Amino acid sequence: MVRLRFSTGWPMATSLPPLRALRQALHLPPDAPVLRPALWIGAAALAVLGAYGAAAGWFSPQRLSPRRIINTFNANFGEHPGYRRNHAKGVCVLGYFEGNGSASSLSTAAVFGTTRTPVVGRFAVPGGNPGIADGSVPVRSMALQFSSPGGEQWRMGMNNAALFTVNTPQAFYQQLIATRPDPATGKPDPARVKAFYAAHPESAAALAWGKSHPPSTGLGNGTYYSINAFELIDAHGEKHAVRWAMQPEQPYAALGKPAPTDPDFLSHDLQQQLQQGPLRWHLILTLAAPGDPTNDATRAWPADRPTVDAGTLTLQNSAPQADGPCRDINFDPTILPHGVALSDDPLLAARQGAYSRSFNLRTHEEAAAQTPAARKVNP
Repeated sequence: MVRLRFSTGWPMATSLPPLRALRQALHLPPDAPVLRPALWIGAAALAVLGAYGAAAGWFSPQRLSPRRIINTFNANFGEHPGYRRNHAKGVCVLGYFEGNGSASSLSTAAVFGTTRTPVVGRFAVPGGNPGIADGSVPVRSMALQFSSPGGEQWRMGMNNAALFTVNTPQAFYQQLIATRPDPATGKPDPARVKAFYAAHPESAAALAWGKSHPPSTGLGNGTYYSINAFELIDAHGEKHAVRWAMQPEQPYAALGKPAPTDPDFLSHDLQQQLQQGPLRWHLILTLAAPGDPTNDATRAWPADRPTVDAGTLTLQNSAPQADGPCRDINFDPTILPHGVALSDDPLLAARQGAYSRSFNLRTHEEAAAQTPAARKVNP
């Protein structure tokens, strides 16, 4: 007597040979193969698991992975549970994007039609320290999530620098190592930083751009750039390489030196401005010509490339990130709507992995902080 038990929990007794009984239970023909398909399925499952393990760095601990990048951020800026590992200090914003239809011939994305799309966003400064003073770094970021009526989302992660300092994930990791603060001084070792940039001449363009484009006096009068290239896909399936920028309606004014003494002057200024009325930016698309690099964020496209004003971003309100609408959003710039696609820029895949790792860590830490045991320790 052979007894088989299936996932339903119902036993079935039979005096048939095991394979024949299994064929009958699964309603298979008498001569249907059973073991060979099972072996193929098992092999396929092992292959998928192996591929995942390789991508996660299980079999090669020295491989550059999201875990290593995020661990390096922790080493550089310290452990700050519950916060983003980069751009830890920020403020939420709410508003909408009004497409004007000018880009609808370039992309089928709904936001480019003559429609209004709700937006949740976040302004931030770089680094993993949520207590950093706003004036201590020249870089600011604008992150946005467009939510179309059908549930489709478009997430952007932009900086107030048009170019990036490196063009590969490996170089970015090396830059993090080179700029790690010296425990003795609390600042990066100048010799090590100099050696890094000497070994990476592709960084020269971004460094020169930064010297000639000082940060603006506030968040509301700064321009924010996609940095990476993307592709717009039109109704005929044609692809158009593009970079974009959010250009403010407020006039630009350079931040003087020394910076304001208020460590939170950027969020305070933003709040005051929004109390007086909304702030607006125009989404300017820059179209590449054949031969313009789409896989190198350190190289600018010529200034004569055509541009399209695709619509207006209007921000109406701000809120603290601790309990604001942007708190639980992972502003992964690879989350795109139909009609927008990734380019061949290798930094995009690295950003996706690092954003995901950071999001999973901080949400786990937030959840752990809400357990009854944690509340007894930290009421």
